Amino acid sequence: MLELILKFLAAYLLGGVMGGDVMRRLAGGADLRGSGSGNVGATNALRTRGAKFALGVLAIDIGKGVLAALVLPLIPLPGADPALSLAIPYACGLCAALGHCYPVFQNFKGGKGVATLAGVFGALLPAALPWLILAFALVVMLSGYVSLASIAGGTAALLYVSCFGSGFWSLAGGFTAAMLALILFKHRENIGRLFAGTESRFEKARVLGKLFDRAPRA
Repeated sequence: MLELILKFLAAYLLGGVMGGDVMRRLAGGADLRGSGSGNVGATNALRTRGAKFALGVLAIDIGKGVLAALVLPLIPLPGADPALSLAIPYACGLCAALGHCYPVFQNFKGGKGVATLAGVFGALLPAALPWLILAFALVVMLSGYVSLASIAGGTAALLYVSCFGSGFWSLAGGFTAAMLALILFKHRENIGRLFAGTESRFEKARVLGKLFDRAPRA
């Protein structure tokens, strides 16, 4: 039990190290929370601070997911239970995502958790990661909606694990379902705006959608 508490707490605190805040301290400039959508993630960073800054944010947020899933579970601690060795990496990864979404040192106001979850997913289920990325990329290039692309990526990951992986009722399936549930919850306001037709569109990313717009109509 002590092992679980310490590792879950460490994963949560690691998740609370926000890539947007780290990059702001390294590169200077205004807090992302006061710019654009007010989100501290890579999408808002790209819109407001440019590609180089956004890539740094993305790398940090993905990296902490990888560290939480691969490194923290390997740290030897007293009272370790070998029966939990398979579940701890998934649980640490999810705790890191929760730390990103609800960081205690930022008054529980964090990001959406997608990049951190992608890092966890890539570390623990690398065979399914290309399907997540493909679904995300296709939807964002067709629609320009990053929120919809994030939901599509999480859905594709769950479908892959359920149909081609260890199954929905497996440890991986439970983690992927929890990942999708977190993505849906964090994007609940975006979903409302999508239905209302008021969601912000990332036009620069909508390259395939623009091609369809220019295609001749029959």
